[in-house]
Amino acid sequence: MLDSMTAMRSSLAAALLLWLFAGTALANPDFWSREWPETDFSKTSIDLTEIMSGGPPKDGIPSIDDPSFTAVGEATEMAPREPVIGLVVNGVARAYPLYVLTWHEIVNDSIGGVPVAVTYCPLCNAAIVFDRRVGGEVLEFGTTGKLRRSDLVMYDRTTESWWQQFLGEAIVGELTGTRLEMLPARLESWERFAARHPDGEVLVPSRPGMRSYGNNPYVGYDSSARPFLYRGDYPEGIEPMAYVVAVGDEAWSLELLRQAKEIESGDLTLTWEPGKASALDSRLIAEGRDIGNVVVQRQTADGPRDAVYDLTFAFVFHAFRPDGVIHK
Repeated sequence: MLDSMTAMRSSLAAALLLWLFAGTALANPDFWSREWPETDFSKTSIDLTEIMSGGPPKDGIPSIDDPSFTAVGEATEMAPREPVIGLVVNGVARAYPLYVLTWHEIVNDSIGGVPVAVTYCPLCNAAIVFDRRVGGEVLEFGTTGKLRRSDLVMYDRTTESWWQQFLGEAIVGELTGTRLEMLPARLESWERFAARHPDGEVLVPSRPGMRSYGNNPYVGYDSSARPFLYRGDYPEGIEPMAYVVAVGDEAWSLELLRQAKEIESGDLTLTWEPGKASALDSRLIAEGRDIGNVVVQRQTADGPRDAVYDLTFAFVFHAFRPDGVIHK
């Protein structure tokens, strides 16, 4: 416990120093243009003062652009409660472990004939999958090293427009206002994914020694009282770092769902079962406290189908959906 608290204090102190250093780059397109000469800063849908540096430079957190996979049955290093993004497209199933995505944040992949960007923002616990096709062109995404409302700001390598990960929307540059299609995926335990898709594949590091894979650089973050590298107000009636299950403009607190086990709302059904580790708790991701598995499905004429959802923090949902409703 002491080691966790010490690591958390160190992380917060480092974040504060980064925030202070980043102040010189806030809302300064002249400064950014030296790093981003191809980005059109005259086009934006946001107040540029909301953007800050997260510390790393452009591509300082390297995306995975040529992903490597192994068969489910050969992934003997995976722990049962290990959190993964489980994605199924046109019958092809792949798991993207957070122990990898924590260090890369974006995987540019093609699955079942569909080009996708599998993304994870640790500061928001936002695991979102996008179709990379825009106007008939396939985009490739990287990390800007910037944050807005504590959320990852991505960029596409064709126009170098900047994209808000939580919304899947271009907020700066030529493609400002363009939205990516979000694809249904599950944030689930490795054990559950492997049971559902024994013939599936799992992402593995191409260079295992490149990062400290398996370790969590944000020890204790999802137990902290407040987010860092965030400037904004907080939702009322719920702790800012409380987990919520977000679907469009509605969200349900994870605690509410955990107690109910199942919630029905219109054509949506949300369920919770134990057995998945938090990626933002202990030093080893696989040993994180159990925050459970969430499944969100929508009733259709062909039966229930997985719906797009996000297991994120209350402050994130409030920051990007200020008129949305959080069921507590």
